[in-house]
Amino acid sequence: MVFTLHRYIFREAFRVFVLSAVALTLMMSLGSILRPVQEYGVGPKQVLHLMGYFLPITLTFVLPMAALFATALVYGRLASDNELDACRASGISLLTLIYPGLALAIMVAIANLILSFHVMPVFVKRAEASLKADAKQIIFRNIQRKGYYEAPDGQYLIYADQANLQNGTLSGVVIISVDDGAIGKIITAESAGVVFNPHKRFNEVQITAYNSYQMDFENVWSLGLSSFTKEFGSLMGDDIKFKKIEEMKIIRVDPMYFYPIEKLARQIYAQFTVELLAQDITAKIADDTDGFYDLLGEPNSVKFTAGSCNAREDKKVELSGEIVVVEYDTDTKQPLRTLRCTKALLHIEGDELAPTLTMELYNATWQRMDGSEGLAGRQIIRGLIPEVDKFKTADVLETIKPASIASALREGPSPKLMALQNGLQRKIQKTLISIKAEIHSRLVFGIGCVPLIMIGIGLGIIKKGGHLLSAFGASSVPAAVLIVCIMMGKNIAKNPNAQAGSGIVLMWAGLVFLSLLAVGIYRKLLKN
Repeated sequence: MVFTLHRYIFREAFRVFVLSAVALTLMMSLGSILRPVQEYGVGPKQVLHLMGYFLPITLTFVLPMAALFATALVYGRLASDNELDACRASGISLLTLIYPGLALAIMVAIANLILSFHVMPVFVKRAEASLKADAKQIIFRNIQRKGYYEAPDGQYLIYADQANLQNGTLSGVVIISVDDGAIGKIITAESAGVVFNPHKRFNEVQITAYNSYQMDFENVWSLGLSSFTKEFGSLMGDDIKFKKIEEMKIIRVDPMYFYPIEKLARQIYAQFTVELLAQDITAKIADDTDGFYDLLGEPNSVKFTAGSCNAREDKKVELSGEIVVVEYDTDTKQPLRTLRCTKALLHIEGDELAPTLTMELYNATWQRMDGSEGLAGRQIIRGLIPEVDKFKTADVLETIKPASIASALREGPSPKLMALQNGLQRKIQKTLISIKAEIHSRLVFGIGCVPLIMIGIGLGIIKKGGHLLSAFGASSVPAAVLIVCIMMGKNIAKNPNAQAGSGIVLMWAGLVFLSLLAVGIYRKLLKN
């Protein structure tokens, strides 16, 4: 008889739970895709895909609320119809009758933990991959709708008068690079072709500009046909809250596994390479015996001397004074031409951990070995390899730690490099704290489903004389308290000025409050 009652109660509660979950999921799924639709201009087909990918995120919040509504409604109806009184008159205790609701609460808690720790991060990655696969359409749609596109990391903006998605071209193009909130260089072009190169963690957009010009605060010069690449970063944000528990464990051991940390470490290594290169060049050109610094490349290499050499904060080495550059064949060592100017730049291209250098000479003159001479204007030599890997170790974070950089740079790191180092240390510390807070918040919310649903059952029985929905409304208040405690706890845990562990304590305090409230409600029920 008891088993029949349990099956009857569980069937009624599960039926209402499923219907409630479906209705709430549909409503919340539509809300979750508004941001991608508004910001990225995704199409109808992408909207359907994103709704499926965001489903686990939605279910993480929907399942507890649906179970709370179902148990409060079903047990409230049983109490209002005097079915619970009849069962108690037959010798069946109240605690025995709540076993089906407890079973549903445990099922929801387990499902919530599995969703938050394992399933949700996988589907977020699939949503990110779906958006990146259509990155070209997203950029072109944004330009068609708004006239411009801003990269997710805010490092560059692309303006265009017209965008043709079919042939992948832009007309009337202006590209602005932004560094630390300040405008860097500006490139204008009559037209440009856009090609995307997918990578594991990001996409790379290659833009080929025709009849282009480049300008900065000092010069304006013609580039003609030019090609450059920009990183197309994460559209949804590479955040700890979207990581699986296994990934968070790996990040705690090796922070370089987390792409925002890896990206910042690459920037530090690039700036360190520039400053180390400037130091080596300065020492070499001061040498009275030779005074020329060699940079190997393919197919041509160069050796050069200059009046002075300085490392800039934009990952460039500036040469000034009387600059003489001898370009020669790498295999035969035969000189090809000599270039002379008064200003030149060396800047990093490609992978920051294995960079190549590009040399730009301004208002240069050339002289070939046969004696012919001419005006080269702005001359670019690509594919040069810096010889600064002697300080590099297998561990990038070990290479760029303050002690290693200070020992390698005789005059010490620049203010820019020190600022990047401090930013990296803060980023690593913040990431480790975020991992701890995220793990505890998921545990608290998942485990909290059990006392939360039990409170709904108790209030449903207590409110049997009134409107049944009032029991669900009253049960939502403890749920709100738990969510507020979790959110406040995460924010406090991430605050560097807060006491260590205070945010974690606040999260678990919310769970303890719910548990004590549930115990109090059932003590009242058993007394009556």
